[in-house]
Amino acid sequence: MKLESLPRFRLAEFPTPIHHLETLSKAYNGPEIYMKRDDLTSLGMGGNKTRKLEFLIGEALEQKKDTLVTAGGIQSNHCRLTAAAARKAGLDCHLVLNGTPPEIPNGNLLLDKIFKAKVYFCDRKDRDKRLFQVADELKTAGKKPYVIPVGGSNSTGSVGYVSAMLELSRQLDDMDITPDAIVFATSSGGTQTGLTLGAKITGFNGDILGISIDQTKTGPDPFPPVLTQIANATAERIGSNIWMTESDFSLNCDYLGAGYAMPGDLEFNAIRDLALHEGILLGPVYTARAMGGFLDLIQKDYFTKDQTVLFWHTGGTPELFAWADQCRDAFG
Repeated sequence: MKLESLPRFRLAEFPTPIHHLETLSKAYNGPEIYMKRDDLTSLGMGGNKTRKLEFLIGEALEQKKDTLVTAGGIQSNHCRLTAAAARKAGLDCHLVLNGTPPEIPNGNLLLDKIFKAKVYFCDRKDRDKRLFQVADELKTAGKKPYVIPVGGSNSTGSVGYVSAMLELSRQLDDMDITPDAIVFATSSGGTQTGLTLGAKITGFNGDILGISIDQTKTGPDPFPPVLTQIANATAERIGSNIWMTESDFSLNCDYLGAGYAMPGDLEFNAIRDLALHEGILLGPVYTARAMGGFLDLIQKDYFTKDQTVLFWHTGGTPELFAWADQCRDAFG
């Protein structure tokens, strides 16, 4: 493989730690739960996008680009970390956010502004078109934009989670742990494709279970073909001869709730349980939904007491501050 020879711009210190959630494991009388703490990456309040951005910015710098352009929701963790990474790499950053600008910015949007990203607001239906309009406007102005897809989820960004799976494999060997499953939040696909491809490369035989935040298996835009396309493009990029099919991806779409960025009891209960049992915070949009689904699966005996499961915390804690009113109502 040529993973180590790909352009990369270092943004954080790896490996991130693995913690045994003993109190939570006992509280749910279920499997032994471990957590991979990608919320503790050092850049911009942490999160999984840092791993993707190392390879995306490496590519941007190799191509002599001077501006990063990306898109997401108004509380996008990816956009916040892209803005932070741009500062570290000496690049400008422009963000296209779907949503209405609030009177007082909070959460990730506040951090976007602290990092001096240029923000454009639009309707969700216009976001993709606006992303490339902004890039074209920058070119016309003499800039050299590098467009990053939503979530950093393409074959370049996904390499970050192939690398992460290799990192995890070494840690598990050192700790003498063999998880029966790895559980995490999945949305734009880069994390899931990287982990699943990385599992094939390392010989990990457990379930790589993505709990969907907003994607579905069927309908007009089914998610499995997207995962397959990104995974195979990533394999080609790193020089692997592994070929992935839709059946290689384990995806649970049972916890979509009221929709994207609309947390409810499932998410707030998960936030409460992790905070009170382990002193760990979750973001309402991604990690709380995935953890809520995981804890529900334990209660339904999908995971059993004799198993070991690793939950991959992908970050998003700054989201909490944008849901202060709902947290107050949920937690008193």
